[in-house]
Amino acid sequence: MRLDLEPYMLEDQTLVGRCQNNDRLAQRQLYEQYAGKMFAVCLRYTKNADDAQDVMQDGFVKIFDKINTFRFECPLESWIRTVMVNTALSFLRKSLKWRNSIDIEAVTENGTETDVILSGFEYETLLGFIRELPAGCQTVFNLCAIEGFQHREIAQMLGISEGTSKSQYHRAKQLLQDKLLIERHR
Repeated sequence: MRLDLEPYMLEDQTLVGRCQNNDRLAQRQLYEQYAGKMFAVCLRYTKNADDAQDVMQDGFVKIFDKINTFRFECPLESWIRTVMVNTALSFLRKSLKWRNSIDIEAVTENGTETDVILSGFEYETLLGFIRELPAGCQTVFNLCAIEGFQHREIAQMLGISEGTSKSQYHRAKQLLQDKLLIERHR
């Protein structure tokens, strides 16, 4: 049983149905209900808040355009998140260059990978470090570590090889690890 804290909030099925009928109040509620979380998703894939806002706005335009295709085969929030991630990836494809990537087989491990404990770091600090990564590393890291996609899936989404996805992820982890170690010793 779902306990609604705000009685004026519409249930997802009612909200989607009203959005499918172009009800502007329902569209506004859907936007306000999910904008904060989706802005955070978009911000993980972009370098600044302005780009994240643009991606989020484009994502919501797509959501309202495609709301008639939503059939509750997954939770509404999951569907919205997928649209936002795909919109962010489209944005990145327009500007992203993979020319500085190397295949994972060319990466040699120097010793064992050092585990860096993330506890003690603020969310905003970690997000800032992720946003400072080179675009390719940032995108692959978000898709793999945060969204949970496999390298095979990431390669298909981005039009790169699976090895490139793995090398970008490896590079991202190494860069983040270095930043966290430096920050920890400040």
